[in-house]
Amino acid sequence: MADDTWLVAGLGNPGPGYARHRHNVGQMALAELAGRIGATFTSHKANATVAEGRLLAGGPKLVLAKPNSFMNLSGGPVAALLRFYSLDASRLIVLHDELDIPFDTVRLKSGGGHGGHNGVRDIAAAIGTPEFARVRIGIGRPPGRQDAADYVLTPFSKAEREVLPSLLSDAADATELLITDGLLEAQQRVHAPR
Repeated sequence: MADDTWLVAGLGNPGPGYARHRHNVGQMALAELAGRIGATFTSHKANATVAEGRLLAGGPKLVLAKPNSFMNLSGGPVAALLRFYSLDASRLIVLHDELDIPFDTVRLKSGGGHGGHNGVRDIAAAIGTPEFARVRIGIGRPPGRQDAADYVLTPFSKAEREVLPSLLSDAADATELLITDGLLEAQQRVHAPR
């Protein structure tokens, strides 16, 4: 097993019609990470697009992956990539949207339940364990009585779009900290009040 390799999966739905939706914020943060390490996405046989690079010169290798499946079927591509790169769940980080966290907030966790997130649920089922790290990117609850399933498939508001670049940067920072400093240290820094 590659000791310094991490699979970082950004969740979302495929195609340009979904690209700017709240549900795709995990893939947006993944694109920010790819830009930082100068990696370009190419097609992979695991039904995903993948970009590879190092976090720093001589640093950990990152395999950044966007499943080509719809969100609820993210597990198949993620499991296939773990097998392809000979990695176990301890080397997996999943970036995803989170309704139960306020917009413009990032939280880190490892293991535990899926909180109703079908992409996280499918990955846990496909790899046989919920014990993997998650970068939870807050999108907040829907306004009024709007259904959560409809809400996640809407674009960010104009006001949110102005803040979105800093949120994506925070999510990328949190991912880097998780890799370089470990979960507890990263949580202390990311969860600290600003």
